Amino acid sequence: MEFTAEQIAGIINGEIVGDKNATVTGLAKIEEGTPQSLSFLANPKYEKYIYQTNSTICIVNKTFIPNKSIPETLTIVKVDDAQVCFAKLLEVYSQMIKKQPGIEQPSYISSTSTVGDGLYLGAFAYIGEGAKIGVNAIIYPQVYIGDNVTIGDNCTIHAGAKIYQECVLGNNIIIHAGTVIGSDGFGFVPDENGVFSKIPQIGNVVIEDDVEIGSNTTIDRATLGSTFIRKGVKLDNLIQIAHNVDIGQHSAMAAQVGVAGSAKIGKYVMIGGQAGIGGHITIADQTQIIGQSGIPSTVKKKEILMGSPGIPIEDFKKSYFGFRKLPFILKKIQELETQLKSLTKEK
Repeated sequence: MEFTAEQIAGIINGEIVGDKNATVTGLAKIEEGTPQSLSFLANPKYEKYIYQTNSTICIVNKTFIPNKSIPETLTIVKVDDAQVCFAKLLEVYSQMIKKQPGIEQPSYISSTSTVGDGLYLGAFAYIGEGAKIGVNAIIYPQVYIGDNVTIGDNCTIHAGAKIYQECVLGNNIIIHAGTVIGSDGFGFVPDENGVFSKIPQIGNVVIEDDVEIGSNTTIDRATLGSTFIRKGVKLDNLIQIAHNVDIGQHSAMAAQVGVAGSAKIGKYVMIGGQAGIGGHITIADQTQIIGQSGIPSTVKKKEILMGSPGIPIEDFKKSYFGFRKLPFILKKIQELETQLKSLTKEK
């Protein structure tokens, strides 16, 4: 990547203060800036770094007024929203470095599968029988796509991801490295001796448009029917979604969340890291669940929940305050008991 300040200002509709011909070849945080790098300043907390950064160009808000001299080597580009504009530049950059169409060898495409125009297929990738891949797919090395899988347009599947048979993916989906879609749900039944027998998992996973799934996440196929990841859902790394779960539109989960079988998560739900959701329950739309909370039962209305079991956050704060006071309370009780015994002996 190589851009001048003038080119950058043109992309983000910015105002240049400094050398319009200043050139950058990379990106850097403002506190780690190096010559020929592009940075941005949006949070006032980091303002001190702009007066010492080695970056060549920095994007700032139009409201930014320096209170001391900035480096002579630094060119400023002023915009309405520095963070949004920097994100726009990152998108331009990502489009420039994306893989170009082509099929690397060795790789395997079944003769019964169909692939759309603009496909990039990395080495050692596998596309099974009857699979259907839309246009402009980017499939990195060592990806496995099982029989009769359907993948829509403009999807990116990173290295080592596995998509089992019969799963259906919509458009504009990103799946990161090592993720497994459609592995068997945890279905076993014990006999009279307590020996487990496997229940065949013959459903699939359906992922709707505009979903992004982080690395090493697992989404189990349904026992019957489908496990659903609805439109716009964002899943972090290392998440476990069990069989027959239904995650509502535009919900988001942070790393290490676990969702047990047949749970139904509403729309616009936000779940913090390491939270656990019980099976066969429903979570209301717009609910927020704080990290490390446990939700064992249905949530009927939108709330902010914390703790295990999860309770409304204000109730949790009051309970936690009482818990922290518990050693003091116990000490006082012991002192009162001692005084009571003393008074009893005096009588």
